[in-house]
Amino acid sequence: MERKGKSMKRKWLAGVLAVCMMALGTGFAAAGEEKQGPAQALIERIVVSYAAEQTRDEAALDALKAQDPALGEKWTRIMDLWETPVTVNDALPEDLPSDDSLCLVALGFQLNPDGTMREELIERLKVLLTASARYPRAVIVCTGGGTAAENPEATEAGRMAEWLVAQGVDPARVLVENRSLTTAQNAVYTYALLQEKAPQVRQIAIISSDYHIATGILLFGAEGMLRDSGMTVVSNAAWAAPSGSLSAMFQAGALVELSGDTETAFDIYYETYDIHELPPMPKDS
Repeated sequence: MERKGKSMKRKWLAGVLAVCMMALGTGFAAAGEEKQGPAQALIERIVVSYAAEQTRDEAALDALKAQDPALGEKWTRIMDLWETPVTVNDALPEDLPSDDSLCLVALGFQLNPDGTMREELIERLKVLLTASARYPRAVIVCTGGGTAAENPEATEAGRMAEWLVAQGVDPARVLVENRSLTTAQNAVYTYALLQEKAPQVRQIAIISSDYHIATGILLFGAEGMLRDSGMTVVSNAAWAAPSGSLSAMFQAGALVELSGDTETAFDIYYETYDIHELPPMPKDS
């Protein structure tokens, strides 16, 4: 994903902040409340202002807590997580659970037009293969949907699972989540899959490229909190990519997507990065 020009980003950001920060304390723009509801407007103010200024909007958090104590507490914990520095590992540590309460979640990467895997996805899988050997009883989730422009049958997760099995991984360990098209959707659909197929899982380790780990930890951690899953993200392992980055504003868009406002989330995605059109997450997920 390549960033668009800074001037476009600044224009968009100025507009968003003007709406989100029109008033202080518990007062908000009437138009924003009509479109989103007051709680949603507060959530978006909290995450967008933090992405823009790296400062917590405590007034908005307090207003959210006053309006909905449980939701306010969850978003306070999410902001705590966002502020926590992330250490990216090249391999999983040796002190994680040795049974199937551990899940290794491998995040997908866009396929080639013909449906074959790009080098970056294969490199992520090599990291996963090492992790799966270290933790042979861990559940594995491959997550990623159909991103092959010329092959609608191919999915990232499907190709990933095929590769793992070809390398000798027991297919009974591998769960395939092949609907997601964003990292936020990776989190939502993976949690739903685990709750259905592997409810014993309590700890998650994220496998991806190094620049993607912080976003993965944030979104999987946030989704776990929002759905009271009882699962926590405890570690990670990454391929050291030669390039790649995801900004705080992109992370804000992903958190907005998790909160349920896909329209605003995709506005943020498209104004922050040049990405191919992706359908929003279904509302019934």
